[in-house]
Amino acid sequence: MAKVEIYTWQSCPFCLRAKSLLDSKEVNYIEHSIDGNQTARMAMSQRADGRTTVPQIFINDIGIGGCDELHRLEENQKLDILLASAN
Repeated sequence: MAKVEIYTWQSCPFCLRAKSLLDSKEVNYIEHSIDGNQTARMAMSQRADGRTTVPQIFINDIGIGGCDELHRLEENQKLDILLASAN
C-alpha cells in the first residue's frame, strides 16, 4: 500500500473533499493540519514545489497536487494504481 500524506486546514472545503475521497477508498493517510502554523506551511510549500494552497497531497513522497488533481486521478482511473504501489 502507498504512503499517503495530506496537508490540510480544518475548515478548508477542498481539504474535506479530498479526505472524503481518500476515506471512501479506505486509505490510511497521515494528515498534517497546518492551520495558522506559518512554519509548517513554509515546509509544505518547499516540499510541494512552491505551492502554498491546501490541500497538498503526496503519494509515496511525490506531490500530486491538491483536491482537483486527486479527483482527476480518480476520474482517469489512475488513483487506485498509485494507491496500490508500494513506497
